[in-house]
Amino acid sequence: MLVSQGVDAALAGVLGLLIGSFLNVVIYRLPKMLEAQWAAECAGAEGGDAAPAERFNLMVPHSRCQQCGHAIRWYENVPVLSYLMLRGKCSACRTPISMRYPVVELVTGALFAWCVWRMPGQIGSLAWCGFAAALLALALIDWDTTLLPDDITLPLLWAGLLASIAGFSGVPLASAVWGAVAGYLSLWAVYWLFKLTTGKEGMGYGDFKLFAAFGAWFGWQALVPIILMASVIGVVVGLALKFSSGLREGGYVPFGPFLAGAGFTAMIFGPDAILRVAGL
Repeated sequence: MLVSQGVDAALAGVLGLLIGSFLNVVIYRLPKMLEAQWAAECAGAEGGDAAPAERFNLMVPHSRCQQCGHAIRWYENVPVLSYLMLRGKCSACRTPISMRYPVVELVTGALFAWCVWRMPGQIGSLAWCGFAAALLALALIDWDTTLLPDDITLPLLWAGLLASIAGFSGVPLASAVWGAVAGYLSLWAVYWLFKLTTGKEGMGYGDFKLFAAFGAWFGWQALVPIILMASVIGVVVGLALKFSSGLREGGYVPFGPFLAGAGFTAMIFGPDAILRVAGL
């Protein structure tokens, strides 16, 4: 039994490496696709014609070195192994390749293996693999651009409700629905309270939708421990960035990555574990 379970987890890990490679594409390209879409919409609203642009989506053009334009061959795009063989540099211009690429692949592989190990032989494990992949992509996109795209947050929300209906998440449908409602409205209320009090926006609408997705996946009971953990992570990271002079201009740090960290904590250890650690 354990051998079979280990084999399944290992295969899931390999799948995760491949998905992680694709996530790197999503993390880099999706924000640029959205920016191009918004620019075209603005040009149309102003009565102008947007200049024709090269096709740019998750599939085309093929991956290239951002420095020299070298087209990445298939054998240079094998998760983790290619990075090691290339010694972390472009084969053409020797420009260093960011460590993020293999790290994202390894983390995705580890998350997929864990999901299948936790729920061997269950289709629900694949649902949680999808949850983990989406959450990782959202965390890094938000960190880079302060955006949490609807293209990922809304499908993640609906997937949580469908997972509840199918019995994959273990959360009753009523709890999932009320979790989605409470997750969205709670941060929406905090947003408006902060804005009316200070005249500033403390978070974006994407945070509401991501928290609503957590409510759908974990149930309304999990919202308090998740927001508690996200706040703790945010304080720790914020202080670390402050003392290391790593804060961005204006001192703004996106909240989405901290929500994602809390979401991973809830997925791996369970929401109740967060409350036990906090002594609540």
